[in-house]
Parts: sequence; C-alpha cells; structure tokens
Amino acid sequence: MTYVLLERLRQGHRTLPFPPTMAERFRGRPELDPSRCPEGCASCREACPTGALTLRPLRLDLGACLVCGCCGARCPAGALRFTRDHRLAARSREDLVIGGGPRPAVPALEPGLRRLLGRSLKLRQVSAGGCGGCEAELNALANVEFDAARFGIRFVASPRHADGVVVTGPVTANMELALRETWAATPGPKILVAVGACAISGGLFAGAGATCDGVPRDLPTMLYIPGCPPHPMTVIDGLMRLLGRLPPD
Repeated sequence: MTYVLLERLRQGHRTLPFPPTMAERFRGRPELDPSRCPEGCASCREACPTGALTLRPLRLDLGACLVCGCCGARCPAGALRFTRDHRLAARSREDLVIGGGPRPAVPALEPGLRRLLGRSLKLRQVSAGGCGGCEAELNALANVEFDAARFGIRFVASPRHADGVVVTGPVTANMELALRETWAATPGPKILVAVGACAISGGLFAGAGATCDGVPRDLPTMLYIPGCPPHPMTVIDGLMRLLGRLPPD
C-alpha cells in the first residue's frame, strides 16, 4: 500500500484538462471546401471504404465516416482535410452530413429533463455486435486521464439504475432483442446515445443481412457521437453539451 501511494505521488496529476488540447497526430472533425473540389475528380470518393462521401456538391456523412483519412490523402486540391477539433457529436442524424458550412450546434435537453437528471448521469452500455474499439474508448472514460466521473458521468451494471442507454456496434440480429429489452427496462425519462459509426449507420457492416445498420430507427436516439472509434474527449464533449453544461456553439 505504501508503494502504491508513493507511486501516485511520483506520477503527480494526470487528469487531462477539459476542454482538451488534442495531440498533433489526432484526426478530428473534417473541414470541407467544395469550391476547391476539381470538376470530374472522384479520387476521394473512391478511397472511402463506407461511401460516406458524395460529390456535386461535396458532402461527408460523419455518421458513416471511419475518420480513416484516406479521402483527405487522395484529394489533389485539398478540398477535404481533417482538423484537430474533437467536437463531432450531433443531436440529429441529418446534422452529421456536413459540407462547407459551420459546425452544427448541439442543443441541450429540455430544461425539465436536465433538472431531473441533476448533476449526475448514469448510463448502461450495450455492445450490440461491436468489434471492441468503441467499447474500449468508453472504458477509458473511467481511467485517471479522462475521469468522466468528475462531470458526474458513470456507467452502471443494470438498466434499472440508469438514466439512459449507450449503444455501440451495428446492432446484430442476435442483439436487437437484447437492446430493446435493455431500453424497455431503463426507467423514464431516459436518453439514448449512439456511439461510433457502426451504431449510427452500420459502419463497415452497413447493408449486411445480419445487422440492423445501427440503432433501429424506431428507438429515439437523442445524441450521435461519430468516429471509429470516437475519442473519449469526443464522447465527454457530446454528453456535456447534451446536458447543457457547455455552450451549444
């Protein structure tokens, strides 16, 4: 025990500040300039593994984007580049389709629901056929670097103790019933959050007969957090904006 205490003293304060300063190699929110898109060039679209890019006009669906960077590397005119902006979340599926305009705001929940949630947010996570990437990033929220608990965000073992459900994975046919039952077991009022490209659109598995292409559309998703997988700070940022603890812009 003494060794553990001494080691913690040696390591010092390790929790990252928020808002964060992302590393140089971090690949975050894409920035598009349709005016620089060459006529007849389709190199970026051909490089996209999920078909997230469309041309004329140039649009990128963040809900299907893997943030792999292949499109930016193939664009000869620099019409598409990835910034270090970790703010990727959106309240609606439509807002994830971006062009050359500003980043859409993330409106907070209605005041009545925010008052009921208070300063605490307890979530039940459902891995609905995920590869483990998004799940690993959600697990990282509890470590000393990110420490989501300082904002009152915690994961719980039972949906009956939760304020909402976080879904990862493309929602396979074998997991759809489990997801629906978890959602039904969560007491209201409650929130539903889709984390990662698979949960939003099916990701690489979109169109596969064994999946639902993400969270079923009849379930009321209130927040979309794109990425493959999204960075823990992206998840924290989205949840904080949903709770009205950060300005919407």
